[in-house]
Amino acid sequence: MPQDFDTSAAWRAEDLDRDRRWVFPLADADRARMAEAVKAAYVPDRDLLDYRREEFDLGPGLETVKAAAREAHFGLGLSLVKGLPRAGMSPEEFRLLSWAIGLHLGVARPQGKATHYLSEVKSAGMDYRSAGGRGYNSNAKLDFHVDSCDLVTLGCYNKAKAGGQSMVTSSVSAWQTLAAERPDLAEVALQPFYFSRNQEEAPDEAPFYPQPLFDFEGGRLFCKWNRNRVRTAQDLEGVPPMSDAQRETADYLDAILRRPELMFTMWLEPGDLQIMNNHVALHSRTEFEDFEAPEEKRLLHRLWLAPPDSVQLPESWRVYFRATEPGTVRGGFRGHCYDETRRAFEQRQAASLGMPTAIA
Repeated sequence: MPQDFDTSAAWRAEDLDRDRRWVFPLADADRARMAEAVKAAYVPDRDLLDYRREEFDLGPGLETVKAAAREAHFGLGLSLVKGLPRAGMSPEEFRLLSWAIGLHLGVARPQGKATHYLSEVKSAGMDYRSAGGRGYNSNAKLDFHVDSCDLVTLGCYNKAKAGGQSMVTSSVSAWQTLAAERPDLAEVALQPFYFSRNQEEAPDEAPFYPQPLFDFEGGRLFCKWNRNRVRTAQDLEGVPPMSDAQRETADYLDAILRRPELMFTMWLEPGDLQIMNNHVALHSRTEFEDFEAPEEKRLLHRLWLAPPDSVQLPESWRVYFRATEPGTVRGGFRGHCYDETRRAFEQRQAASLGMPTAIA
């Protein structure tokens, strides 16, 4: 097992409490400038894919957001922008603000069966544990997991009546703990596990894929974990049964991720934007209770992004991300509705950021 690798994103909960460099507050004037830009660009019923990055002059506040993205990408793996414009913004305008920020940070990646590029994270009655279940449209407690992209942003419009606490653990610290306490299980975690695509596979994809839980490339550690998708893969034809060692590894890793000294908890308030690097941070959420009034219900907007300054991924990530080369358009779930309109958006957006336009 490699001993010398980047540990910039190795932290414990007390470290984030003590060192707040991962929190980026917006000034009042910057917040107002962002709101003005979004309101000026917003056109009811205009498709998100039709907007161009150049239409959104977000002002000096954009540099604050970009600094937060750099901290998440190359620092601690997590950052929080405080104070996005929320008062006086309709849900549709706030949604467009989340999209506009994404246009400045990278190429949005599709997120599911419908090949949608922005998810409304809210309770919509989904059974998280079903074969096609997704956590973002349920109110369930979630397993620790990573999303299928380099960077994920989560913008909060409304918080829940109760619950819905965000939980984050450094996968670098989790690996260090696993390797120190159970090196035998760490070796197992470096071998392929099988993950289900939960019925969201594209026509050229299998319903499952193999990938190790941890791998190394270019002096960096990378993590992949989603117990729910490992569990549902066991019901698919062609997936080998999990070994006893794999089950023990999964149980031990999940227990590490929830240790109080490693797991950082936070509440997302309206106007907060959480940014995470999925390669070095795992996240979860507690169950929540919603308000009765529709306009008060918990609502967040999630973007998956391929940034132009992404790093080389391990070769074992290729099936999952469709590309591993740095600075490429990669990751996401292509789903069932990928078409020329979506391809054209990705190519146009990649070109505007100076990224390779060949979409995997």
